[in-house]
Amino acid sequence: MTGSEAPPPTPQAAPAFRLAYVPGVTPAKWVRVWQERFPDVPLSLHAATAAEASDLLREGGADAGFVRLPVDRTFFSAIPLYTETTVVVVPKDHVIAAVEEVTTEDLADEVVFHPLDDVLDWERPPGEPAFERPATTADAVELVAANVGLLVVPQSLARLHHRKDLTYRTLVDAPQSSVALAWPEEATTDLVEDFIGVVRGRTVNSTRGRTTSQSTSAPEQPKRKRPDSSGSARRQSGTGRRGGSTGGKGAKGTKSTGRGKPRRRS
Repeated sequence: MTGSEAPPPTPQAAPAFRLAYVPGVTPAKWVRVWQERFPDVPLSLHAATAAEASDLLREGGADAGFVRLPVDRTFFSAIPLYTETTVVVVPKDHVIAAVEEVTTEDLADEVVFHPLDDVLDWERPPGEPAFERPATTADAVELVAANVGLLVVPQSLARLHHRKDLTYRTLVDAPQSSVALAWPEEATTDLVEDFIGVVRGRTVNSTRGRTTSQSTSAPEQPKRKRPDSSGSARRQSGTGRRGGSTGGKGAKGTKSTGRGKPRRRS
């Protein structure tokens, strides 16, 4: 190779979409739609705790993420998706397991764990506080299984940490946790717009959001023929509304009737 020859261009990596998600969120259905709609754009998943998710997005570690509200709306755009039922996790032989739902007052005499990664916005957690706050929800579940106390969490976290010796019941008057799709507002890329379309259930041919190479144009609908204005006028003249006239010759006929023989007088 001579000195005048330029090195071959370095091939550019294919674009990829990075999606963060917090515990309790199952992104599988949206990932499946993405893979079907954008097979040439890989999607990578990044698990993060509820406390870490915002920092991960803020620092550019993911393009968008399923997070728990609230988030900093001065920095993030967010689309609320759903609000979870709050439940209390108890041993299966606990008296609460015999009912369908309870109130916070029913927990007044119970030790209720409040882990450091709790995602419920309590003004004051119910029940009696434990001697020490567990570091994680998983640690608190282990303590519940040991019959040391109870735990209040969103239903998805109760399912995530399911054990055969534990169950859960609805806590009707507790705070609830909402899940949203969030991303840095100033980093609203084409791929983010595409994923928003997936989450919102837009079809491939939807006119909302960005048009992608995977979509096809909707078939053009045939134009309806406009009615012939002259023909319409003729039809209207043929259905006159004055005195039952049928227009045209009928109008003359009505006039000639007025010149007929006079009526007999009785």
